[in-house]
Amino acid sequence: MLWMDTQHTKHVTYKLAYHFDWCPKYRKKILIGKLATFVEQELCRICEARQWSIGALNVQPDHVHLFLSAPPSIAPSEIAHQLKGAIARRVLQHFAEVKKQLWGGAFWSRSYSVGRVGDMSMETVLKYIEQGQD
Repeated sequence: MLWMDTQHTKHVTYKLAYHFDWCPKYRKKILIGKLATFVEQELCRICEARQWSIGALNVQPDHVHLFLSAPPSIAPSEIAHQLKGAIARRVLQHFAEVKKQLWGGAFWSRSYSVGRVGDMSMETVLKYIEQGQD
């Protein structure tokens, strides 16, 4: 994780990132052209405003992959909620035609996937705990 430096707050030092992926409602392949560009730009804008570092971002026609670093005080569920909610509102404001393709008023599927990536592997942590410290 060369892109991700150790971060500090007043009381916490961390090196933590999450891999998110989620898709539009009904997994419709609508993230193309101007809409895909808009979603990518909004993700970058929101992450920058919240001081979350993006390590990788890939907008596919039917899903989004995002790898970002955020402080441990922010739950991954809150990150997903903020990103998906803000982008959905902006997309539906700027791309009225999308409403016709996704009935029911929702842009994103309710589900998402998230995986945590840290500075140490699970094996390293288990070994550290098992060996103990005097």
